[in-house]
Amino acid sequence: MAPKGSSRVISKVVAENRKARFNYEIIDTYEAGLVLTGTEVKSLREGKANIAESYATDEDGEMWLINAYLPEYLQANRFNHAPRRRRKLLLSKREINKLQGAVNREGMSLIPLKIYFNERGRAKLELALGKGKKLHDKRESEKERDWNRQKSRLLKEH
Repeated sequence: MAPKGSSRVISKVVAENRKARFNYEIIDTYEAGLVLTGTEVKSLREGKANIAESYATDEDGEMWLINAYLPEYLQANRFNHAPRRRRKLLLSKREINKLQGAVNREGMSLIPLKIYFNERGRAKLELALGKGKKLHDKRESEKERDWNRQKSRLLKEH
């Protein structure tokens, strides 16, 4: 887990879950590694992955990314991977225990925010711990976003 003040260099964002910040109140974020096969990495580098409907869960003391879509790599023919297979997340034992406790006790969710390649060329997942927003909270977020847009237009005119 990177400290709040640190500046991680995100070189290339491959997939982003844009609806996550609208549907969930994000409490904390974590950086997790992904266990991938060679064809999955090549497919990620093409940039056509989708994590909109995916989520993370813990099973037997390990974290797993479920329902993330990484399309097949066309040049791999018979050595290809399954597009929606479960992928293991690489987190420290302390982080896994902390996330398990938050999910089990407080009813929070583990939401993948984005998949990116770091400066060393490793595929990483930004994982968030969040609570689901109620309908009135979503309306508040929408009002605030609209007001900020309108405010920037007004400032641009003058």
